Amino acid sequence: MSEGRTERRAPRAERHEESAESREPRAVGAEPSGERREAGVGRSRKYEPLDPRGVKTYPLSQRPSKVAVSAAGKPWEPGGTFRSYLESLPDHLAAQSFRQVVAAILEARRRGKPVILGMGAHVIKVGLSPIVVDLLERGLLAAVATNGACAIHDFELAYAGFTSEDVEVQLGAGEFGMAEETGRIINEAVAAGVKRGLGFGRALGEWMLGAKPAYVHQSIFAACARLDLTCTVHVALGTDIIHMHPSCDGAAMGEATERDFRLLAAVVADLNDGGVYLNVGSAVLLPEVFLKALTLARNLGHRVQDFVTVNMDFIQHYRPTQNVVRRPVARGGEGYALTGHHELLLPLLAAALIEGLEEAKT
Repeated sequence: MSEGRTERRAPRAERHEESAESREPRAVGAEPSGERREAGVGRSRKYEPLDPRGVKTYPLSQRPSKVAVSAAGKPWEPGGTFRSYLESLPDHLAAQSFRQVVAAILEARRRGKPVILGMGAHVIKVGLSPIVVDLLERGLLAAVATNGACAIHDFELAYAGFTSEDVEVQLGAGEFGMAEETGRIINEAVAAGVKRGLGFGRALGEWMLGAKPAYVHQSIFAACARLDLTCTVHVALGTDIIHMHPSCDGAAMGEATERDFRLLAAVVADLNDGGVYLNVGSAVLLPEVFLKALTLARNLGHRVQDFVTVNMDFIQHYRPTQNVVRRPVARGGEGYALTGHHELLLPLLAAALIEGLEEAKT
C-alpha cells in the first residue's frame, strides 16, 4: 500500500445477508428476540407502591422549626406610639433584618465606628434631604458618599427650592441640563475648591455655607461642611449635566473626585470591627466605588473585617448585591438587603434609630 492512500476492501458478503429471523415479519409490540431480549432493551420494569408501614417518626417537640408563635406580629391598636409599632412587627425575614440593621447602626455609634451613607440622587428627589440632614446632626452618620447627580439636585433645591426637570420635553429642543446657574456655580465652586486643596463634596458644601442660598437648610452638602463631616462626590465624566457647560474644567473635576475617592477610602478603612456601610439608591456607580475603596484600604494594610453592609432599594440589582451585600463581608461581617421605596424605608429606618437613641438615654 502506497503512502497516503488507504486500501479499500470489498464488503464481506455475509454483511449483506439477512437472517431468516430478520426477514420474517414481526407483530407490532412484539418482544424482541435473541440478545436484545436478554439485555432487557425495550422492556420496562414493573413497580409496586412503597409500603409506608416501616416509616420512622419522632415527636414534633423534638423537630427544629423556623416559625413560632413568639415571633408573630401583633395587631395594631389606635393611638399607639411609634415604638409600639416597631415592637408589633413580626420577627421574620425583612422585619428581622430591619431590627438587626438598626441595632448595628446604634452599636456603631456607641463604639465610635463610622456609619457611611452611600446614596443615589433619587433619595434627594423624593424629598429625603431633611431626613439625612437630621441623621447627620444627631451623629448617626459619619460620612455621605454621593454621585454627581446628588450634587446637582442638592444644589438646585438649596438655591432655588426646586429641581428635576422634564428630560423628555427639554431634550427635544436641546435644552436639557442647560440651566445657567446650575452649570456655572457648581463648576466654579469645584474649580475654586481644588485650588484650596478640597474635594468636590467639601468645595460645594463650603460654597453653600458662604452663599447662604434661601433653602440652605435643605442641603446635605452644607450640613456636612457645617458639621465638619465627610461628604464625597464620585463623578463619571459625561454623566452629569454640568459636564456639558463651558465652565466645566475636566482637570479640576477629575482632581476633585479623585481626592474624594481617597477620602472615602480612609473612612472605609475605619469600618473594621463594627462599622456600617449603607448603599441607598445607587445601582452601579457607588457599589463599584465602595468595592475599590475597600480594596485600596485592605491593600494598604487595613484589616477592614467584621463590619455590616446594607443595600436599601426598591429593586435589588446585581452590583449592590455583589459589591455591597456579599463580597465585602465574605470573610467576616454581615450583609443585609432591605427592599422598599426610599420615601418609605429611609424615614422608617431614621425613626427607628431615633427611638433607639432615646431608649438608650433612659
